Amino acid sequence: MEILAGRTAHGVVTRLAQRNARLDSFEPRVRGIVSAVRRNGDQALRRYAERWDGVRSNQPLRVSAAEIKQGWKSASPEVRDALAQSARNIRQFCEWQKPVAWTRARNGISLGQLVIPLDAVGCYVPGGRHALVSTLLMTVIPAQVAGVREIRVMSPNPSAEILAACSLLGVRELYRVGGAQAIAALAYGTETIPRVDKIAGPGNVYVTVAKNLVSFDCAIDMVAGPTEAVVLSDSGNPQFIAADLVSQAEHDPEALSVFITASRKLADDVLREINERVRTNRTAKQAMKKRGAVLVARSRKQARDWANLIAPEHITISEDDLPFIRNAGSIFVGDYSAQAAGDYASGPNHVLPTSGQARFRGGLTVLDFVKLVTVQKLSQTGLHTIARSVKCLAEIEGLQAHADSIRVRCASD
Repeated sequence: MEILAGRTAHGVVTRLAQRNARLDSFEPRVRGIVSAVRRNGDQALRRYAERWDGVRSNQPLRVSAAEIKQGWKSASPEVRDALAQSARNIRQFCEWQKPVAWTRARNGISLGQLVIPLDAVGCYVPGGRHALVSTLLMTVIPAQVAGVREIRVMSPNPSAEILAACSLLGVRELYRVGGAQAIAALAYGTETIPRVDKIAGPGNVYVTVAKNLVSFDCAIDMVAGPTEAVVLSDSGNPQFIAADLVSQAEHDPEALSVFITASRKLADDVLREINERVRTNRTAKQAMKKRGAVLVARSRKQARDWANLIAPEHITISEDDLPFIRNAGSIFVGDYSAQAAGDYASGPNHVLPTSGQARFRGGLTVLDFVKLVTVQKLSQTGLHTIARSVKCLAEIEGLQAHADSIRVRCASD
């Protein structure tokens, strides 16, 4: 990892702005798994679960209510308190975020929207190197606040903490299945696992490719890639900046960590801090070596432009920069807004867009679990006020039956 400036730095930003997940090479294998589960249901699902998810031959795929309850009983007071505080903050934020139904009337035309929760959703909680209990909170709680009736959680070899969190949230359906096979089961259903309307939650490359493959048949939240962190600062605390970048880099050897500044001195100080912190963190060290960068811009404006081009999952900025940041999954303002706080307990969701998707969407919200359905009611007077325009536009488009459907109602005109 080194300090880059001028054309070299700009070239790095350009490459990052054009990045993609390079998932094509995984598609044939994942397609085979998805197809097998779709065709053969539980038979294929169990075969994969026993091979990859640590499920024993005599073990049910669905975790029992007693096991879930025991998870909470066995949790330490510290774990219980941490889960409870995080859940409260996430739930409160979701309540603030929840859209409302409304109706407006004018000239005999009543218009409005209904907020209708999805019937069933699947929440994917990664196992991998570490069971991400925070992802369970971040996916289940917004679905609950939205009013989703059926919430199915998939997590390979669920940990005691996952069980405790499920108990706290009142999750009734937890399956010890992961990977592409879990996504296929949620999308198409098996004898054990009913299909859902939408799948939410991040995962490894197999999960990501599977979500992409099933997205024609089942809605998904987003196609997520490796973690991304950017810090934009000219006068911040070097220790804080380095700590944030290293904290996100430890998620994955493919994680992206970038510091952007117009101050060469701060760049030097931050790089020194990063090198010190990654010595004892192997994953972060790999990520920093592969996809870490310290970029020195000519000006504050160029630094902001670079940040928007990268469109990162997480970005830390100063208050002065907030009006200028348009592309980011989640924005952290000021020295004490640690990115890790957003990963766990501050309230906003940590399921965020990566690979440049922050150009057109934000993170997971309650809105991902509801439908905004429009309602319109026209009186005879209301229809008369727009009849001429409707007939004119319909005839322009050559849709005579559309025009006639208005004409027959306004025969007296």
